[in-house]
Amino acid sequence: MENIKFSSAGKYTFLISFVLGTLLFLTFLIVRNEFLLLIGFAYVGIAIMVNTIILLYELGIYLNDVSGEKSAGNSALLLLLNIPIASIYLLILFNF
Repeated sequence: MENIKFSSAGKYTFLISFVLGTLLFLTFLIVRNEFLLLIGFAYVGIAIMVNTIILLYELGIYLNDVSGEKSAGNSALLLLLNIPIASIYLLILFNF
């Protein structure tokens, strides 16, 4: 079985978004500081913009690539994985 390949832009955007979002989420759950909640919501807004730009970039590369390499398509799917993760975090926040 072959390893799944991702483009570096998509992979690192996903990792940075996921790690920073999770750190903010866990820090808020531990500290319960309202300021962290505001920072978290601002971060989500910025992350949505950045992830959307990178997602469109990856989709453009994937759709224009005639070589059959799927790394850009895989990265686009990886970036879309942030949506349910953020939704679960928001669901947890609203229920606390």
